[in-house]
Amino acid sequence: MAFFKKSKKDTSLSLKDIQLPLHIGIIMDGNGRWAKKRGLPRTAGHTAGAQTFRRIARYCSDIGIKYLTVYAFSTENWKRPKEEVDAIMKLFKEYMIEAINDFQDDSIVVKFIGDRTVFSDDMLELIEKNENDSKDRDGMVLNIAMNYGGRDEIVHAVKDIFADIQNGKLTADDISDQLLSDYMYTKSQPDPDLIIRPSGEYRTSNFLLWQSAYSEYCIMDVLWPDFKSEHLDEALIDFAKRNRRFGGV
Repeated sequence: MAFFKKSKKDTSLSLKDIQLPLHIGIIMDGNGRWAKKRGLPRTAGHTAGAQTFRRIARYCSDIGIKYLTVYAFSTENWKRPKEEVDAIMKLFKEYMIEAINDFQDDSIVVKFIGDRTVFSDDMLELIEKNENDSKDRDGMVLNIAMNYGGRDEIVHAVKDIFADIQNGKLTADDISDQLLSDYMYTKSQPDPDLIIRPSGEYRTSNFLLWQSAYSEYCIMDVLWPDFKSEHLDEALIDFAKRNRRFGGV
């Protein structure tokens, strides 16, 4: 993967001048620091970050992005204080209820990626309703990574492949890069071309480890609640100027 840090704004290009990436990922980072800078509880940062997510997801759909994957809650985030985790889960539930109504007139296809076994029955019901209600839409695919970890995803894929070898559906000779991709949560989707990380941190944080082998990374010095469509435009324009060789010359 390649990293580059957004610095000076380039005003020589606009979105109409470039070819957009097919699939972008966003690590929605910086909610807690945003709140701390303002003397607010971390939960206030997550509330502000949720509003940014709604705005940016719709903007991506409007400009023609085909796939958007957002990192909302990792398998490691359960280590945070219970009050903070409970607040995030409350926001997640509110979003799912809201999305059932708000997205019904949108073309966005909603998918949830991650380990669902930890969620309550009412949460699972809302997840399934969002997915079922949106599955026949023809617009942008929005992947929301909840209780997601890249290593955990690979482990799940390997276990599923092993089970299918044991029951005779596969043989060891069938194992390939493509087969592994077909067992990931994002199966049938293209790998992300660009992954954006607000907050200025240089870490993948266990996000789409398998899928991001040749992704370009854009690190931006803006906390997620302050992230605007203009920041996304800058990242997309910078990405368009990259020379992607995929291991070649």
